[in-house]
Amino acid sequence: MIETILLALGLVLFVEGLVFALAPSRLDELLKFIASIPRDTRRLIGLFAMGAGFLLVWLSGGL
Repeated sequence: MIETILLALGLVLFVEGLVFALAPSRLDELLKFIASIPRDTRRLIGLFAMGAGFLLVWLSGGL
């Protein structure tokens, strides 16, 4: 189980690192855009992302 958690964390860090390494100027624009979205909408986007992530883990047999 700990191996799976480390694998998932490593993949998340790798993908997040790609954004910083390959497109740092676009990241600035993205952060400004995200800041312009209303807080409740950002919360709904986050909840949807959590649900989609949970569904993917469940479908993969991880739960």
